[in-house]
Amino acid sequence: MSASPKRELFIQGITRSGRTFRPSDWAERLAGALSSFRPGGARQGPGAHIGYSPYCVPRVIDNVKCVIVNEALRDIEPMAWDFVMNFARDNELQVVEACLLPAGTAKPAQKDPRK
Repeated sequence: MSASPKRELFIQGITRSGRTFRPSDWAERLAGALSSFRPGGARQGPGAHIGYSPYCVPRVIDNVKCVIVNEALRDIEPMAWDFVMNFARDNELQVVEACLLPAGTAKPAQKDPRK
């Protein structure tokens, strides 16, 4: 029996009231704060500070800044999970469950030929 895949939550840079969240680099800051949570633990040596954790990555989706948080972070470090979820709640950011498709797999919507 295989474990169920972990969900991905998208923290969107839009408040519940519809305003764009500021500062403009909030997603990079949040993901940067969690960059040490990686498979195998924190990296050591030169360049160890460069890069984001695969469990918490910033993205721009449809011109909206987002942070994609993998639920696996909860198992690895519950306090980090609580930190990022509390950040979203405290700042009234919209959070949705979704999955990020690999590049090239999404197909554009087809127009209805009757219209």
